[in-house]
Amino acid sequence: MDKHEFLYPRSTYYGKVTPEQLIFNANLQEFSTKVGYISSLETSGKLSSQDAYQQIKHLWKELKQSKKNLLPS
Repeated sequence: MDKHEFLYPRSTYYGKVTPEQLIFNANLQEFSTKVGYISSLETSGKLSSQDAYQQIKHLWKELKQSKKNLLPS
């Protein structure tokens, strides 16, 4: 396992396979990884709770926009 695979793990996608679904799944996994890092930084005192909240809020908005652009309602 190389460093990139360790830092950015990817899970197998089991849903309906379309390019849009695969891209959204990748975005969702990236969101999850980043939230984990932000949470760890906040827990260890390297990031304030407010900064962590703002960063996660920003990531959430990006994920929602991704869903809106890629997946039908």
